Amino acid sequence: MPAAPASQTLSRGIRILEILADGPLSIDEVAARLDVHRSIAYRLLRTLEDHRLVARNASGLAALGPRMAALAAGVAHDLQAEALPELTAVANEFALTAFLAVLDGDEVITLTSVEPRHAVANVAQRPGTRHPVTAGAPGKAILSQLADADWPGVSAALRAEVAEARARGYATSHDEVIPNLHSIAVPLSLRGRRPAALAVVHVASRHPDAEIAVRLQESATAIREALGG
Repeated sequence: MPAAPASQTLSRGIRILEILADGPLSIDEVAARLDVHRSIAYRLLRTLEDHRLVARNASGLAALGPRMAALAAGVAHDLQAEALPELTAVANEFALTAFLAVLDGDEVITLTSVEPRHAVANVAQRPGTRHPVTAGAPGKAILSQLADADWPGVSAALRAEVAEARARGYATSHDEVIPNLHSIAVPLSLRGRRPAALAVVHVASRHPDAEIAVRLQESATAIREALGG
């Protein structure tokens, strides 16, 4: 059994920020996700609002506030700064959403993302979005950088997919994290840092996976050289 948090109130507040990363919610929805009374969820949200970590959108739903963006920008600031122009170039070149993801425990978390400037339809990939490292192309690209002994429990099928990704230099996924979405990711290994990945996500693209992967690999090389890793 996991240990009880040292501060239940703080733990619940952090959990609210995590679930709001997936999109705005009503107070009742937040209460249901936390399994607490509505009044408790309300007090927690009001405290987070006071610190500008949460804000109400035009529909009155709770959403991550502007202060979260400032805090997030301070995480691996140099890495995000070097990745941003590369992601922007990839996003606009292929008209696909491009993003940087890093390993966080047994999960993959999006640090920064860029949506294409001109696209008929594109997919939003919000910073702070997380999913298990055992799902999705970024997860496979990150696992390909780890020794097998450091992996969480994985299936034989996933081991084979990661081995294939390691051999060819990029990973793909479809319908694994979000239904109908396709992702391509390449490893971003930096000395002294958590394993990371550069990736794109889309519904459909006229560009072959391998072509996109080569461009992502060029960006990964540029970031490594800029950071001396």
